[in-house]
Amino acid sequence: MPELMQEPDSALVAGRSKPIPYDFPEFADVEAERLHRKQRLAAAFRLFGRFGFGEGVAGHITVRDPEFPDRFWLNPFGVDFRLIRTSDLVCVDHDGTIVVGDYAINQAAFAIHSQVHAARPDVVAAAHTHSVNGKAFSSLGRLLDPITQDACAFYDDHVLFDDFTGVVLDTSEGRRIAEGLGDRKAAILRNHGLLTVGHSVDEAAWWFITMERTCQAQLLAMAAGDPILIDPEAARLTHSQVGSHFAGWFSFQPLHSVILRDEPDLLD
Repeated sequence: MPELMQEPDSALVAGRSKPIPYDFPEFADVEAERLHRKQRLAAAFRLFGRFGFGEGVAGHITVRDPEFPDRFWLNPFGVDFRLIRTSDLVCVDHDGTIVVGDYAINQAAFAIHSQVHAARPDVVAAAHTHSVNGKAFSSLGRLLDPITQDACAFYDDHVLFDDFTGVVLDTSEGRRIAEGLGDRKAAILRNHGLLTVGHSVDEAAWWFITMERTCQAQLLAMAAGDPILIDPEAARLTHSQVGSHFAGWFSFQPLHSVILRDEPDLLD
């Protein structure tokens, strides 16, 4: 079993012989693994579309190719998240050459994601969109506070990229974002939005979904009064329980089951 797919903490699972209803992915060959990653990527786009994370042509999720680590798959430019199919995905290398696909790609996607993938060999997937609560929170120029259990997934595990210079079209700007991200799972890009990464599409997508909702929860709490912070020791413990690679992967599985049932054409 891959390291990132370790079994959940026994304290969090009530006793049954099979602790979870989802199987960890295992692959007979690299082609099977590539197809799996692409299908999960298409499913993540459909979910992002369902959650309203689309904003015109902005936004992207990428996944590293399992055979060629200097290549990644992403959405075609100008196709709505709600329509993306596995066969629509485009593959690009770190030089910006499209090696598979019939469509152009978003230049900002290449500028940011190529540098994140290059700087973080552990990162399989990365997600960034202009979601409403994420971009609203990003304008505050601050980190998320540990005010809820869910927020603790990001406790001491996200950064603020405190600089905005316009649309990211140059890889030098993407490199600065990657350097700012460091070894954390997420970044708040000031006046821009959210960026999350993971050891799988599932994990990166889930961190984005829950980070967007965590931004919403903090905005609501701050509008109502002065939120009470979880103390650091409890926040660190909770992070270990809800912020692991496994937790991110596992939390995505119910959503994937629903979107696959409702929109099976995403596999086309």
